[in-house]
Amino acid sequence: MFAALKKHWPEYLMEAAGLGIIMISVCVFGAILDYPISPVHQTIRDPTVRTILLGLTRGLTAVGLIYSPWGKQSGAHFNPAVTLTFCWLGKVPAWDACFYTVAQFLGGLAGVWLTAALLGPWLADPAVNYAVTVPGPNGQTVAFLAELLMSFVLMLAVLISSNARRAARFTGLVAGALTAICQRGQRGNRKPSARAPVEQPGRGIITFRA
Repeated sequence: MFAALKKHWPEYLMEAAGLGIIMISVCVFGAILDYPISPVHQTIRDPTVRTILLGLTRGLTAVGLIYSPWGKQSGAHFNPAVTLTFCWLGKVPAWDACFYTVAQFLGGLAGVWLTAALLGPWLADPAVNYAVTVPGPNGQTVAFLAELLMSFVLMLAVLISSNARRAARFTGLVAGALTAICQRGQRGNRKPSARAPVEQPGRGIITFRA
């Protein structure tokens, strides 16, 4: 445990910072696009267009982090589901996976806290609701299956592209594109917001405290 911490603590911090940046991006753009008195919201009345824009911001944020120096050094997991999958495949040692996961949760929580402190009522407004994802009218079962399917497709695409010699360098673009598409699928079938398992506790804790 201590050997892993001593050797890879910079990567743990990079994962925390990366997920924190993703959460800041999700919350900031979610507030800008969904807060009722936001000039952007009032200009772009079509919810489908706003959803597409939110998906693009998420995808571009992910791509930027994946290809950043930090992303290249840490492996750009930014999600416990990715880390645990690579651990299960034997590509990430167990202790590294544990520390990665803890760092991701803390980074995500810090990102939401920081955005909440800066945006205040914009992020807390019911129309934005801290960008928390909740099941829509189709119920929890459909929401769960939708999350399962999207996560499966995303992880499968990442594994296939990263292990193909010619496609490996485009893995970040694949992940970013699917992240944007998943955003559209989520907002189209459930109440607005974002995704990724680690994102929900951070936003949920802030929502509960509010």
